Amino acid sequence: MSVGFFIDALVTVIGVTTPILLAAIGELVVEKSGVLNLGIEGMMLIGAVTGFAIAFNYGPDLGDWAPWVGVIAAGLAGAASSMLFAVLVLTLGSNQVATGLALAIFGIGLSSLIGASYVGMTIPQFGQLFPDSLAGDPFWRVLFGYSPLVYFALIMVVAVGWFLTRTRAGLVLRAVGENDVSAHSIGYPVIPIRYAAIAFGGALAGIGGSYFSMVITPMWAEQMTAGRGWIALALVVFSGWRAGRLLAGAYFFGVLMTLELYAKASGFSFLPSQFWASMPYIMAVAVLAVMSARDITGSEAPACLGRPFMPNS
Repeated sequence: MSVGFFIDALVTVIGVTTPILLAAIGELVVEKSGVLNLGIEGMMLIGAVTGFAIAFNYGPDLGDWAPWVGVIAAGLAGAASSMLFAVLVLTLGSNQVATGLALAIFGIGLSSLIGASYVGMTIPQFGQLFPDSLAGDPFWRVLFGYSPLVYFALIMVVAVGWFLTRTRAGLVLRAVGENDVSAHSIGYPVIPIRYAAIAFGGALAGIGGSYFSMVITPMWAEQMTAGRGWIALALVVFSGWRAGRLLAGAYFFGVLMTLELYAKASGFSFLPSQFWASMPYIMAVAVLAVMSARDITGSEAPACLGRPFMPNS
């Protein structure tokens, strides 16, 4: 196996990992506040189609800024769709699991409806952040040859990890997720905090979705996220609700998602390609099967995760 092959594989893994990393770090904040949002797949698709539509329709006017405006629009669309979930769950008291699943189905249907007129269309792509001497170099491209969203995702991992562990606001958010009644009794606004966390998670899910339609394949295709939202959900559990572990777990899932391609390229064809393609989903199902466990070693699962807020109980 040559150095060039290894670098190609590493660049591919980092690229395909970015959308699930963005969605997962947003969901981490949501779950740390005590809310379980299963609608990541729907929010990612809404973000994907919104970002693509904005970049396509306004690309000629915006020029090089079109991809950036598209990503911002995707984040806003993801946050807006998450507010539907938030109103139903936090204000109207609906079941979090059922509402999250409904949001996922809603997002799949809405994105298919909006995207029907964009199938096969292409949009402008992001320009390089670094000069060609670095981004195009056979070796240095492993550090400098990525879309701006890859670096944004890494920054968000560090920022969220620092926020949750090093700031007073992060401590309050975690307190709300651990014991919402106690947090409410000492004056913390539980519902507004959870609204903000859900909006943040929705925005990152929308941006993660836009990565599919604006970076990986800068064209629209129906259900192009291909279930990656569920992998992002499993990744939060896999990481034990810790930002650092989430980063490592994301790249583990990234390796699984590229197994089919590189197993063929390396000559490991003793198993059918369908097996390699299913590996990340098999792992996701296995992880989701232990979501209810509270005594996982090293886990920091919020005690109030998925429970309705009842201050008078």
